[in-house]
Parts: sequence; structure tokens; C-alpha cells
Amino acid sequence: MTTAETSENGQEAASGRQAKIVALVVAVSFFMQILDGTIVATSLPQMAASFNVQPVSMSIGITVYMLTMAAFIPLSGWLGDRFGARRIFLMSIAVFTAASLFCGLSGSLTEFVLWRALQGAGSALMTPVGRIIVLKNARKSELVQAIALITWPALTAPVIGPVLGGFITTYASWHWNFLINIPIGILGMALVLRFVPEQRETDPGRLDFAGFVLSAAGLTFLLAALELSVKWDGGLLPVISMLAAGIVLSVMATRHFLAVDNPLLDLSAFRVQTFSMSTLSAGTACRVAINATPFLLPLLFQLGFGLSSIAAGTYLLVYFLGNLGMKTVTTPLLRFLGFRIVLVFNGLIAALSIAACGFLTPDTPQFFIHALLFLAGLSRSMEFTALNTLAFADVGPAQRSSASTLSSMLQQVSMLLGVAVAAAVLNIASALRGADNPVLADFRWAFVVVGAIGVMSSLRFLQLPAEAGAEVSGHRKFQKN
Repeated sequence: MTTAETSENGQEAASGRQAKIVALVVAVSFFMQILDGTIVATSLPQMAASFNVQPVSMSIGITVYMLTMAAFIPLSGWLGDRFGARRIFLMSIAVFTAASLFCGLSGSLTEFVLWRALQGAGSALMTPVGRIIVLKNARKSELVQAIALITWPALTAPVIGPVLGGFITTYASWHWNFLINIPIGILGMALVLRFVPEQRETDPGRLDFAGFVLSAAGLTFLLAALELSVKWDGGLLPVISMLAAGIVLSVMATRHFLAVDNPLLDLSAFRVQTFSMSTLSAGTACRVAINATPFLLPLLFQLGFGLSSIAAGTYLLVYFLGNLGMKTVTTPLLRFLGFRIVLVFNGLIAALSIAACGFLTPDTPQFFIHALLFLAGLSRSMEFTALNTLAFADVGPAQRSSASTLSSMLQQVSMLLGVAVAAAVLNIASALRGADNPVLADFRWAFVVVGAIGVMSSLRFLQLPAEAGAEVSGHRKFQKN
């Protein structure tokens, strides 16, 4: 080996290490953000008693967080380009951490809602800007590992959040569900300052204010409609009205972005087949199925099996271990099989394992339940990582900021849509029986419907060319000599 080759290999190794470190730094902040979104629901009754209000009134804290986040997500890419991704990411962590502190110190519902709104604003910038940082610091050959690192918080936090939140609420107090973010946020900011380099666009252009208003309003109404449909409050008219408003405003925003010279969001990324399929069409449907599962499983074990929250949590931990177990083999599998085969066949495994959960009963052997949950966790992890990586495999440098923002917007929609579909099936199945609460048979319908969505979305990936994303996956069959 020549000196030049040795030097080049050393530079590549250093670049790979830098990309992993940056991805880990971003993952720490993502974990804090996603954990907060799942942990708070467990403490709402205790918070209601502390604020001297009805428990149902506490739902506004979740709703305002979600709506504020929806309003600011479209702005994230432009802010990162205008002021530097590192600076905006650091600011988002600081805002989120400070708001978490004041949420934990709130003495009334009004105070809590105000700080939750600020927390949502910080959260809105964190995910898309953090992903932009990872994309800019990783070569294509390093993208699978980098995306896998920033995907694990989305896989693990929703599973362990309710368990951890229940433990904290039971043995400490609801305040610590927010105060736990303080050391994580401080650590995240310190890591960003130490390891994340500054990168910014030379000329991001002026803010497309009209595009911001239209896209923010459209996303907010869409998510509000989905959130309201899950709660099943106020009848069908408000849901339909908000959904219609969200669709109309989103169409107007799309037409605006296609007509102006310097749009807030560059929609040209949707012309890239790998991005479009993994985020908008098949990818959204696939995420709907996968995101419905963490919502359905705790309800199945508690309402269908009659287990306590702690006993249900032990089953969820097996699911969580499955999510972690796939991380070591994700890169080798993608290299050996390629994105198309993985997304189709692993997607089918994920979908069928979801459907199979509907046929579990309290009499099912525990070993079989554990094995099925572990398999569902493994396939869920693989599918998420493959989708998130393929989305940016062919996106050009100039499209990355908008692509990251668009991806975040669509993932928020798919997350709530998955819960909304599952909740709707449960409610319809219960209503057909003339009952108010779901029973085991109702969960069977929910899991089967969600699994069917997963099957159909997985088969859609057959439309991808065999070599899709080969430069990123390192698929040996299509590597150039």
C-alpha cells in the first residue's frame, strides 16, 4: 500500500468517526425530545390534581405542544441555512431544556400550557435541523450507520417512556418527568459545542413568509384533526372541518412553492423516486402501521389481558429489546440484500407480526408472546432505518434542508395517522357491539387492519429498481469496480 493510499484510508476512517460522533450527539437530543413526548401522558392525572383541575383538561398540554411544533417545523430548514444548522440546533436544545424546567415548576394549568407551547417550538426545530447536521457530516457510504444512530431514539423512547413515566410518577412526582430533561439537555448542548462543526449556506435567500404561513397552518390543521379524531370528542364535524382546512391549505402551500422563485420548501426532492416513495407514498403507509403498534400494545395488555401497567411494561420491554437487537445487523443486511429486498420482505415480516399480535390471548404461552414481540421489534427497527436512510440516498446537497423538513412534516402526520387509524378501528368495533370500551376481539380487528396496511405498503416497494440506494447501502451486486 502506498503512502497516498494509507493517507486516504486514514482520512476516510477519521471522517467515519466524525460522522458517528455527530450522529450520536444528535441522537442524545432526539432521545430527550421523543422521551418527553411519551413520558408526560403517564402523569396527567397527578398533574390535574396538583393544578386542581379535571384530568380531561390536561390534554390541552399535549395538544398545544403538538400544534406549536407543527407550526414551526416548516421554518426549520430555512433557519438552519440562514443562521447555521449548529447554532439553530443548539438554540432548539436550549429552548426545549429551559421550557422543560419551567413546565416542571409550573403552579397552574395556564403556566404549564404556556411553557409547553415554548417546548413545542424548540422541539419543532430539533429533529429536522439535527438530521440536516447528520446529512452534511456523513458521506453516502457512512449514511446507513449515521441514520441508524439517530433512528434509535424514535424506536426506543416510545416504548420505555410510559414505563419510566409511570415509575417516576408513582415513586417521585410528576415534576420529575420534565426535570429529567435538564441534565440530558445540558449534556446535549455541551456535546454540540464540542463535536458538531458549524455549517451554513452562503445565500439562503429571504424568508418566504407566505409559504411559511400556508404550510404551517396546513400542517397544524391536519395534525389537529388527527389528534381530535383519536380523542373522539366533539363529534365528527370538527374533525372533518379541520381536515378539510388542512388539505386546502396544504394544496395552496404546494401551489405557492411551485410558483415562486425562492420557496421556503423546495419540493423538487419529491421528483427523486427514493425520497418520494420512502417519505410520501409507501413510506407514509408503512410508518402508519409501525407507529400504531406502540399505541395498541399497552392497551391490548391492560384492557384486553387485564394486566397492570407494570406487567404490561415488561412485555413492552421485550419489544424494546427487539428494536435494539437489529442495530448490529442493519448495515450488513442492507449491503448484502439492498434496500428493495429489505423494505419488501422485512416490511412483510413487520406487518404480519403486527397482525399476529391481534390473535394473542391471556392463555397464549408467554414464550410465544415474547418471541412475537421481539420479532416485531426487530423488523420495526430495520424498516425504520431503511426508510430513513433511503429517503436521503439520492437527494442532492441543495435539497437536503427542504428534504429534511418535508420528511419531518410527513413523519408527524404518519405518527398521528397511525394512532388515529388504530383508535378508529377500536372505536368502530366497540360501537358495533354497543359497548363503550374495547375488548380482546376489538383489538384483533385493529391489529389486522393495521397489519394489512403494512402488507400493502411493503409490496409497493417492488416498484423500486433493484439498485436503488446502492451507493449508500454498499449493495455488492451494484458496486462499481
